[in-house]
Amino acid sequence: MSGDHHDAFGQGPALRVKALEALLTEKGLVNPQALDAIVDTYENRVGPRNGARVVARAWVDPEFRKRLLENATAAIGELGYGGPEGGHLVAVENTARVHNLIVCTLCSCYPWPVLGLPPVWYKSFAYRSRAVSEPRAVLREFGLELAGDVAIVVWDSSAEIRYIVIPERPPGTDAMSEDELVQLVTRDAMVGVAKVNPVARPR
Repeated sequence: MSGDHHDAFGQGPALRVKALEALLTEKGLVNPQALDAIVDTYENRVGPRNGARVVARAWVDPEFRKRLLENATAAIGELGYGGPEGGHLVAVENTARVHNLIVCTLCSCYPWPVLGLPPVWYKSFAYRSRAVSEPRAVLREFGLELAGDVAIVVWDSSAEIRYIVIPERPPGTDAMSEDELVQLVTRDAMVGVAKVNPVARPR
């Protein structure tokens, strides 16, 4: 590629990818600029940072939060996010009494415009089957222990509808700006296998 997307990796699979890319480019089968554009899209314009922006905006803007819960596709579109794999999005909100978990039991349907490409574990048969049958145990394996009185709601994504979790805003963040809040939100929290870590209070 004309960029430096793979320069940090000098051996193994990355080296083979670079050699294959060079060969395909030499034969005129691949356009390096087109590949750079694709990489840029998924590194900088599609992915968890988009979802984090959606969550942070919902935390600081009650009217946006209301629109997001009523029509996530339209509200997320206000921020400029949308496209393939994001045609019909639904936002579900975690509270002190309800925790939402996202899965796709059939394959790996996932809201690419706001979460990027699905992680390997999301596509695994073990996650797809157990998230429905024993969600509390699955969450525990991710390091998330929920109190017994917290209800877990599992949402099954499909080709027609995909979900994003709006995590609870952690304590200690009242004075933080939207841009600062974006940095706290993780992909796993927006799938529901984690919470957003609370901000450490100065002693």
